[in-house]
Amino acid sequence: MLTRMTLQLSNRSLLRQSPANRFGSNVKSSSSTLATNHSKTNNKTNNTTTAAATRLPRWPTPVVTCHGDYTQETWLEELIGGPLYEHQSSLPRLPVPALDQTLRRFLPTALPLAKSEAERQSLLSAVEKFSSQAQVLQERLEQRQQQLRHTSWLQQWWNTWGYLQVRESIMINVSYFFHFKNDPSAATNLQRAAALLQAAAVFRHQVCSGQKPADIVGRPPQQTPLCSVAFKYMFHATRVPQREQDVYELHDPSRHSHVIVSRHGQFYSMPFVNVETGEPYSLKAIQKGLERIVQMASHNSHVPQLGWMTSMNRDDWADAREQLIDAGGQAMLDALNHLQSGALLLCLDDESPVSRNETAKLLLWGGNSSGKNRWFDKSVQIIVSENATAGFMGEHSMMDGMPCVGLADIMTRMTYDKCLEADYGSSDDECVVTPVFEEALRALAANGNVIGSWQDKAKEDYFELVNKHSLNVQSFQGYGSDFIKQAGFSPDAYVQMAMQVATFRLWGEQAGTYEATQVRPFLHGRTETTRSVSTQSAAFVQCMGNSPKMDEHDAAARKEKLDLLRAAVDAHVKYIGLAAKAQGVDRHFLGLSMLANKGEALPDLYADPTFVRSKRWRVSTSHLTHPNFDGWGYGEVVPDGVGLAYSIHKRHCVFNITALREHEWTDKLSNLLEEALLEMRTLVEMEHASQPVSRL
Repeated sequence: MLTRMTLQLSNRSLLRQSPANRFGSNVKSSSSTLATNHSKTNNKTNNTTTAAATRLPRWPTPVVTCHGDYTQETWLEELIGGPLYEHQSSLPRLPVPALDQTLRRFLPTALPLAKSEAERQSLLSAVEKFSSQAQVLQERLEQRQQQLRHTSWLQQWWNTWGYLQVRESIMINVSYFFHFKNDPSAATNLQRAAALLQAAAVFRHQVCSGQKPADIVGRPPQQTPLCSVAFKYMFHATRVPQREQDVYELHDPSRHSHVIVSRHGQFYSMPFVNVETGEPYSLKAIQKGLERIVQMASHNSHVPQLGWMTSMNRDDWADAREQLIDAGGQAMLDALNHLQSGALLLCLDDESPVSRNETAKLLLWGGNSSGKNRWFDKSVQIIVSENATAGFMGEHSMMDGMPCVGLADIMTRMTYDKCLEADYGSSDDECVVTPVFEEALRALAANGNVIGSWQDKAKEDYFELVNKHSLNVQSFQGYGSDFIKQAGFSPDAYVQMAMQVATFRLWGEQAGTYEATQVRPFLHGRTETTRSVSTQSAAFVQCMGNSPKMDEHDAAARKEKLDLLRAAVDAHVKYIGLAAKAQGVDRHFLGLSMLANKGEALPDLYADPTFVRSKRWRVSTSHLTHPNFDGWGYGEVVPDGVGLAYSIHKRHCVFNITALREHEWTDKLSNLLEEALLEMRTLVEMEHASQPVSRL
């Protein structure tokens, strides 16, 4: 999945539209493996309350400020230790591909996007000259890789240029969401919220104590451990706005046992774990605390709502935050620190979404009225609506989404009735509720109305951004992975080809398409690009045409389409395999361009129009399938593009489509996806029906 934030990278070259992605691709298999790993761990935890008895290590400093370089926090991994970090020192480092390999893999993904023979020849010429023109840059990159022996050559660039330096609002542009399936055992929103908090508390202790096993992919004996660096930025973590480049603040979990809860735009603090043992408070105590918050918030509807400001442009929010601290003094600084040190943020919204569309809008930006009830800087936000619909929002800067799948997995499996059965906590637990900003707002009032103008601007900017966007969720019930596998195709690659057909029919041409592939088997690895455009996918799309040809009864035409589909799927699977080994092309191209000195010319390829077009991710895709998710999503990357998150379940598929409203694309693309998938099913079924049946 992509983020619009990476357009910031284009300030130095168009190449740097290469987006800082959220998820690894082809994750039906890898996410299920991860989920199995989490399930084994968490089942043990659920069976005994003594699992939480491991005391959390005390950090030598209460707060760690991160500037985007993972190596600056490596000492925390050594301090925490445990199974979570046991593989870090033995993980391989991100490789630097050879120039000729990168060019050989790149060319088939760009040639279909040339608009004329002249462009095609220009691209071929630029590719031919690239190896000699980029040789010095390649040597510099290889030297950088050798010098950075305890990290990735890419990570600091990625974390800063791709995220922390981007000045746009992180709402929609950076954040992503998971939509959880309903919990039938939770009769009310507060029961649902209490169960989610208790489950999060279990996972928090596993992570913060280091006792959680490291994520792995594959099956015995071919299992590969994944990098755990991101887990440090999950709990008690917040992005903090600063001019030019934000920072991340990590607070020592051993010093904090509270969670932040928002209601009607007001923020409250309450403990939810035993500070000594880390064991979750009892479900009854947590629920009583939440009831108290709902009651308190109902009497404070006219109090200023600071959450709006976290949706602003980052420089504006940095300026507003500084003025708030200047006017509110130590009380405001203490309040902000207390919010930032909370384990996570629970948002108790007063909306009651019914459809997938309504829920997706609530989770991605706050729906019709809940934008004030977010603190978009918080690393982890759990969102529960009035009718107990629930989901997750993640801030993406230092942590991709796959580590959060583990948190979401335990939260969706530990339903309300299972939490009652687990019987965590004791009868002595009490969740004392404290308004976070009460004293700070009194200090502000005493020093004039500093907040009013900033809050008005934040609300205006918020609604302007939200109203620019359109969102559609396509719940395709025609078939899912079972049918696709029976037909002999990779489900992920097959659906990618359906998306190629749909976007081709939407625009009348193929466009640069990005599928995120995780490279966490490498130390400090995040993602690589899988390019969905290929000479094979272009041939398939052209054969399918701008609209259905209705020629399925023509055996020759049907066979041609299926042969082209199989070739396109095979090419996509091959590319994913290379990308998962950090042998894609886009991170390599980015790294080379980053090492060009001021005034030094980049190779001709970087200015080639087809090269630039191939890296303009008009179709930003990412695949995540989890049995307890009803959907998930994020925003588009470029103004003339679409965000396309998808899940491939056994008997159905779900697509979350985002785009700017002015284009009127989301509903059209939803229909075109359904059309393409049904057309492809007809091809498969009719071909199968035409085969002779053995009488033996």
